[in-house]
Amino acid sequence: MFSSERLKGIDVFVIVADVGSFTAAAERLNLTNSAVSKSVARLEGRLGIRLFQRTTRRLSLTEAGQIFYRTCTAVLSDLEEVEIALTSEQTEPQGKVRIDLPASYGRLHVLPLIIEFVKQHPRLSPHVSFSDRYVDPVHEGIDIVVRIGGPDAWPTSMGHQFFGTQKLIFCASPDYLGQYGQPHSESDLDGHLCVGYGQNDGMAIPWYFKGRQQGDRERRIMHPHIAVGDGEGEVMAVLAGLGIAQLPTWLVQAHLKSGRLVEVLPHLATEGLPMNLVWLKSREALPKVSALIEYLGANLTPTGRR
Repeated sequence: MFSSERLKGIDVFVIVADVGSFTAAAERLNLTNSAVSKSVARLEGRLGIRLFQRTTRRLSLTEAGQIFYRTCTAVLSDLEEVEIALTSEQTEPQGKVRIDLPASYGRLHVLPLIIEFVKQHPRLSPHVSFSDRYVDPVHEGIDIVVRIGGPDAWPTSMGHQFFGTQKLIFCASPDYLGQYGQPHSESDLDGHLCVGYGQNDGMAIPWYFKGRQQGDRERRIMHPHIAVGDGEGEVMAVLAGLGIAQLPTWLVQAHLKSGRLVEVLPHLATEGLPMNLVWLKSREALPKVSALIEYLGANLTPTGRR
């Protein structure tokens, strides 16, 4: 059962953490220094943990305090937004929204859409981050995530929209092909230099090939001439003539159109990972979140953006 006791002292705790001292927090809240100190002490006593590391010179959050602070600020932010929506019958997207995007796909295709959306809704304040790691929107407080790959089943706390599967092709620069010749079969790749995607463990991501049965895929470990742990960096190496790479079409389509890259072995083109727009269900009713989900969902494609 919910107890109102859980809310006591949270606002004081957040302000103390924000300003870094009891004295400054007391001035902001128009309370005495003693009242602020006792409020935090009661909160720590109720939780059974230390929220602040106190020294004579400074006040800092403990590890537990940092976790509690992130949760409290998220809760207070949600309450504030609901109050605004109820009192003003708000329908216009406004306020801060956190978005995490895959590094290369995000910069090339999603960020331009977000920028265009903000131009249409200037009261919106997106906070955009880029990462190719797994992120947990619930624990990291992220409203919307775009992901290439992901779990077979998304948690029930998240909504998601599948918007396609990336297509992987082999490509090289005209200069490279002029020097080393065109490959004509999968076995020909053994005689060519390859550019790979490097992982933090020192290994390169395998290349994918069609399996013997329809819908199957086989992975093949390659030994790259150069491995780069970033999609756009991998393209730079291919443009420089350092070898053949297997890359998603959304990453190279502009270079293919300009002739700076050439597709090779088109019969070996294959499907890559699924692409999804993901969001927290607990936040989807907020206009700033729902409007952006709708906009991105209507414009994202496996080859880029509409």
